[in-house]
Amino acid sequence: MSAPPRLLLGFDYGTKQIGVAIGQAITGQARELCVLKAQNGVPDWQKVEALIKEWQPDAIVVGLPLNMDGTKSEMSERAEKFARRLNGRYNLPVHTHDERLTTFEAKGQRLAQGQRGGYRDKPVDALAAALLLEGWLEQNFSD
Repeated sequence: MSAPPRLLLGFDYGTKQIGVAIGQAITGQARELCVLKAQNGVPDWQKVEALIKEWQPDAIVVGLPLNMDGTKSEMSERAEKFARRLNGRYNLPVHTHDERLTTFEAKGQRLAQGQRGGYRDKPVDALAAALLLEGWLEQNFSD
């Protein structure tokens, strides 16, 4: 059995932008890293590779945008394809995580924090990636 992942990259997949976050299994916390531009869902793979080389994650988590009733959507099929490509290119374990409402929650958090100052310019997609990564960590590593 392989060692549990310690450092993870999270991706909030979108056709125009892909939010990226970094998280740690030890603390169960994640933070936003950046937003990658995408063209029809295809990222600049060189930028993805640069992030993987810089952070050297043990695993990757990709958000799965399911419909509210839990069924798959066209977008979740595309996110799964993105997850398979990440696995094929970088030979890292790739997990998917139900991300329903994370973008909605990220927008709400940004709004609330923005009113206190300083967070208005934080990219929603990267914050959504951090939230979905924390959700995956909580589901897989909490007591």
